[in-house]
Amino acid sequence: MNAGETQRRPWIVGVSGASGTPYAAAVLRALLEAGESVDLVVSRASRLTLLDETQISFRDAHWQDDLREWLSRGADGKPGTFETDVDGVRHWSAGDLAAGPSSGSYPSKGMLIVPASTACVAGVALGLSKDLLQRAAGVTLKAMCIRDRVVAVRETPLNGQTLRHLVTLDDAGASVVPASPAFYAGATHIQDLVDFVAGRVLDAAGVEHGLYRRWKGELGGGDATRTT
Repeated sequence: MNAGETQRRPWIVGVSGASGTPYAAAVLRALLEAGESVDLVVSRASRLTLLDETQISFRDAHWQDDLREWLSRGADGKPGTFETDVDGVRHWSAGDLAAGPSSGSYPSKGMLIVPASTACVAGVALGLSKDLLQRAAGVTLKAMCIRDRVVAVRETPLNGQTLRHLVTLDDAGASVVPASPAFYAGATHIQDLVDFVAGRVLDAAGVEHGLYRRWKGELGGGDATRTT
């Protein structure tokens, strides 16, 4: 790094194989709109989910084009809904265990796993490193005093084993954010419900956004008007 340059400190965003790729897209768009840098890890299982939910093939060799197409789509799958500059994103292959985020010395602000499957939750809670997503999550948990970590678990119902894994992650300092949309903000479109969950993920990470109308203690004030 040259003198006068600011060290890049990205948010690491891991996308696991649970259904809910629109949640990941909304979080990524909001981080980039907030001027944040992002390191992206898309698991092998999540690529199958992304293909099923959006018909987009996420390819390492063409990840920028594929990511741009993914982030352009609304939660209803309609292309061209959003315009997002992906220049602030760095992509790491899920199989690259020598990647930057695999080391605790790699600078980052923290890690968001959106969505988090129960298999991903188990792997992180048990300290496994079967891929870069799990390895990066484990590294982030170790740096609990200086990095944020949020796990947006999506699957339902949750059995006792998964609940115990989530308690383990909570004890380790992670924020567990179930992908449970609320309706007090006056949602009128599926995107509003997706954005609410994405906003709560970013709230847990301390990232400013305008994805949903916040509760102000006034009944009957629900509408779909955003804060931006």
